[in-house]
Amino acid sequence: MEIKTEDYSIWYVPATATVICQGSLRLSGMDEYVPIVQLLNDAIETQPPQLTLNLQELEFLNSSGINVLSKFVIKVRQTGNINLMVRGSRNIPWQGKSLKNLQRLMPSLQLELE
Repeated sequence: MEIKTEDYSIWYVPATATVICQGSLRLSGMDEYVPIVQLLNDAIETQPPQLTLNLQELEFLNSSGINVLSKFVIKVRQTGNINLMVRGSRNIPWQGKSLKNLQRLMPSLQLELE
């Protein structure tokens, strides 16, 4: 599973149950995020015991993208049997605040900011 454009890349690595996001997500509206939502849902459907969302190289994410992440976290929480880890970067300004907010949606979420 992979989505690649000149602005961003998102792919799922089944061997490590990791979704990796790189680049800049400035899509306009939820309709443009549909393929990304599908990739995230497909990752959940594999039912790994531990799922990692690696955002360390995602330079920018707009409000629609943050909404997608929030819905993803809620969906993982609702499965009840997947531990979620979100890896981010302290060097990317939007991540410090926005990623911490995801823990409100899923208190058991592990957040690593490196």
